Amino acid sequence: MRFVAVLALCTFASIPVAFAIDESAPDSKAIAALEMRAEQASPKEQCFLYAELVHKMTELASRQLADGDAEHASASIKIVRQYASKIHMGMADDSKRLKNAEILVRHTAFRLKDMMAEAALDDRPPLEAAMKQLDQVQSELMLQVFKR
Repeated sequence: MRFVAVLALCTFASIPVAFAIDESAPDSKAIAALEMRAEQASPKEQCFLYAELVHKMTELASRQLADGDAEHASASIKIVRQYASKIHMGMADDSKRLKNAEILVRHTAFRLKDMMAEAALDDRPPLEAAMKQLDQVQSELMLQVFKR
C-alpha cells in the first residue's frame, strides 16, 4: 500500500509546469507573445499553443465580463473562435501534446459554460457559439489522442 501512495505522489509530482492551468487572466503582452510563438511554431507544436491561446483569451473575456465590459468580452470571444478554428485546421496525427491540448480545451469549454451562466441574456449567443465550437474541437482532439 505504501508503494502505491509513493508511486501516485511521484506521478503527480512529475506533471510538467507548462501543463498547469493558469487561472489568472493574462495581459495583452503575454497573449501577443504567445500568438507570435504559435504562428512561428512548427505544425506539430501549433495545436497546443493555440489551445493555450484559447484558454488565455477565455480568461481575458471572463475578466472583461466581470468588469462589465461586454463589448470587449464579445471581441475576445470572437478571437477565441478564430484560435479554435486554427486548432481544428492544424490538427495533425503527429502533433505534440495532443492530450494536454484536449484537456486544456475541455477545461476552457467548462469555463465558457460557467461564463454563460453568469452572463446577461444579450451576451450569451457568442459564448454559446464559442462553447459549441470548442466542444467540437475537443471531441476531435479526443479522437486523435485515442487514434494513436
